[in-house]
Amino acid sequence: MSNLVSLEQRGALAILRIDNPPVNALSPAVVQGIKAAVDRFEANPSMRALVVCAAGRTFVAGGDISEFSKPDFTTEPFNTTLNRIENLGRPVVAVLHGTVLGGGLELAMACHYRIAAPSTRLGLPEVLLGILPGSHGTQRLPRLVGVKQALNMMLSGRPIGADRALQAGLVDALAEGDPDAAAVQFMEGLVAAGKGPRRTGERTVSMEDVEPDFFETMLDEVKTKKGAYPAPQRIVHCVEAAATLPLLQGQGVEARLFEECRVSPQSEAMRKLFFAEREATRIPGVAENVAPRPIRKVGVIGAGTMGGGIAMNFANADIPVVIIETSQEALDRGLGIVRKNYENTAAKGKLAPGEPARRMGLLTGSLDFQDLADCDLVIEAVFENLDIKKQVSQRLGAVCKPGAIIASNTSTLDVDVLATASGRAADFLGMHFFSPANVMRLLEIVRGAQTAPDVLATIVRLAKTIGKVPVVSGVCYGFIGNRMLESYLRESEFLMMEGASPAQIDRAIQSLGLPMGPCRMLDLAGLDVAAKVVIERGKAGALPADPSYRAVVQKMMELGRFGQKTGFGYYRYDGRTPVPDPEVETICIALAEKYGIARRTGITDQEIIERCLYPLVNEGARILEEGIAYRPGDIDLVWVNGYGFPDYRGGPMHLADTIGIAKIAGRLDHYAQLRGDQHGYWSISLLLAFMAERGLHFRDWPIKPEN
Repeated sequence: MSNLVSLEQRGALAILRIDNPPVNALSPAVVQGIKAAVDRFEANPSMRALVVCAAGRTFVAGGDISEFSKPDFTTEPFNTTLNRIENLGRPVVAVLHGTVLGGGLELAMACHYRIAAPSTRLGLPEVLLGILPGSHGTQRLPRLVGVKQALNMMLSGRPIGADRALQAGLVDALAEGDPDAAAVQFMEGLVAAGKGPRRTGERTVSMEDVEPDFFETMLDEVKTKKGAYPAPQRIVHCVEAAATLPLLQGQGVEARLFEECRVSPQSEAMRKLFFAEREATRIPGVAENVAPRPIRKVGVIGAGTMGGGIAMNFANADIPVVIIETSQEALDRGLGIVRKNYENTAAKGKLAPGEPARRMGLLTGSLDFQDLADCDLVIEAVFENLDIKKQVSQRLGAVCKPGAIIASNTSTLDVDVLATASGRAADFLGMHFFSPANVMRLLEIVRGAQTAPDVLATIVRLAKTIGKVPVVSGVCYGFIGNRMLESYLRESEFLMMEGASPAQIDRAIQSLGLPMGPCRMLDLAGLDVAAKVVIERGKAGALPADPSYRAVVQKMMELGRFGQKTGFGYYRYDGRTPVPDPEVETICIALAEKYGIARRTGITDQEIIERCLYPLVNEGARILEEGIAYRPGDIDLVWVNGYGFPDYRGGPMHLADTIGIAKIAGRLDHYAQLRGDQHGYWSISLLLAFMAERGLHFRDWPIKPEN
């Protein structure tokens, strides 16, 4: 038997204990250990009942996801063992605590009884990895909780609490105190009462609340909402099989559909992102044992849309926040918006009735910087202007206590300049939240030249506390995401001047799975905001010597076409609905004539995709080459969590691997010859050229180009 799994006898009971830190994942060795323990239990009739439990902070929290990509991966050994457990002639109870997810819950459902600690969370999150529960979860869960509850859990991937699991019938009892002792007592009672196994697989799925056309309706719904994903429709098919077929036949359906999901490119992409998110917290030059600084109170400068959203993140995590504004009117307006956001969330049933007031109680408004003196972290979220942010940074350096971390929410500016202004460069870094800050998952953490290792470690850990995906970037214009965005927006504007409409550009980009294209995105964000960034960069001498560069967005601002907020931008708006506007074509024709850009017909969607996406990938390679991003997976996380790039495509760098690096380099060269390259728009980065020449992929990272 594996030393990861033990079996001991206590009187008439056998205790099977899994001990595979940190989360008791179901590695092949653990699966083999469970099988060996079941063999021993079956062979010893003096063991009248079996208790299945786990050491450490959690019961089994899932399978070993790294195994899923291996060509010879199979669920058969584990699934066979689960059926053996269910078919044992003596009772089996699972003792649950921590996060019981995926294969862990499937193991528990194969047991005859389940006892859980009150704090336990239970779920089947496989859909988030592009797969479905492959160890009979789709067959046993509906038999325990019903069709609708089972589908809700599996299609959302969200875990439920122990109380709800008890009400649903997923667990039989909650164990106060020591769950192991409670399980032993529970099983001793079963043995004394002569009660035997209660097999989930022998139950029928209740169809009392299931309409005759329910499964057909569900399939239509998930096809509409999640049609690009491999798992949701297959999950519905599996649950329908559970409701209409005997257990073994349903398990056969599940096995076939699981394998279809596992080998799909979408699932591969989503699993890559899962591992990228783990890897992103490993920061070069920051030891894993660096002690983070305590963050008990946070300050936020600015109560506008961004500042209020940032403050909500901390209040949601029960961290008190001081919000500073320059006037009482601005402060009241900002706090009022935050309160309204909480009230709207509660009205939708997503917050308990008393939660808005409780969370607002964690927010304190002030007009006095001195009220930041006891904060452990202060984040400035003032207007994106270097001089203003330098002044604020200087004031914070003077007022913040020793050891407090000072952060800027800048999206483009030089963090090292701001750090120097603060006089406390070791305590300074960038924290770039994405709007709306209380919703978007990405947090770009900008590492300054002198940022202390424990400051980085603190903010990476804090990001997890407030539900963000942290990605560390070096200092450059726009960091990772906005720097790459520049080439994407540049080409969309050139395409408009050449003859493509905003609607065609957006449609082509949306065919990749993005929720909106560049034109609609800028209309929503504000064309005036985008144009001002371009103008400021021009003043700083940071733009190419090309008068046509980003000319369209600047003209839009000049004409007062700021986007959705003014009713006109790249589109005109009927409420919030974008409608193509012929005036935009007139504007682009005039700009093309002014700058000598040839107009043409027949621009294809494929050209739009190549010209917007391939320079973006090329810039990502340049960012890796410069060390601004540490890994291709970090870039993919930025684009998936900050810009809406579809997770089932894995991000732009993963998609580039799928397309082929040599093909991308070839098309960049094609456009350089077709359009000329005097401004370097199509110059292939050293890294991308090296990869193309040697047949490498971003998945082969780290890659060191030869000089």
